[in-house]
Amino acid sequence: MFERFTKEARAVVLGATECAERADSSTVTEEHLLLSLLDLGSSRTAFAFTALGVMDRRAALEASLADVRRRGGMTKADEEALAGLGIDVGAIVARAEEVHGAGALAGDRKDRRWWSGHRAFTREAKTALEKSLRIALGRRDRTIGAEHLLLALASGRGVVAEVLAEHGATYGALERAMFGGADGGAARAG
Repeated sequence: MFERFTKEARAVVLGATECAERADSSTVTEEHLLLSLLDLGSSRTAFAFTALGVMDRRAALEASLADVRRRGGMTKADEEALAGLGIDVGAIVARAEEVHGAGALAGDRKDRRWWSGHRAFTREAKTALEKSLRIALGRRDRTIGAEHLLLALASGRGVVAEVLAEHGATYGALERAMFGGADGGAARAG
């Protein structure tokens, strides 16, 4: 599948690995893919992020991702469901951090790559890469671009899709910004 990736899409995957390395993470996650997409220069994804104001709110987006990591990767929907059962996730996080230190629930504390020297992609990150292929095929594109990776991240039900939506970057909004309306309108990028 990697042979179908455009130069930009390959740069996103490699950039995600670098993001994971900088964060001292033993795995490459969907979050790292998103951060790498945010770092991508002039592209459809950069155009969409700028058009939707995500670039102006990058610090807030990164803070939202950090907050999710602090909660152990739990989405707000998960938190609300647990609140319905009388479980206060905020109190649990606070208590865990009080006992074990800041970021205790963030995970990824063990270095599982000691034997190979490379970072594996999480199941969710692999799913996003596979979904980008399905999105490209659905659009009848011959290659998989960074825009397909971004749509794959936004189409999921996980934390990254939730954080993107919180910042106005839903699947539909991103698709309109990158490819124009259903009629192929003038809002096309690159």
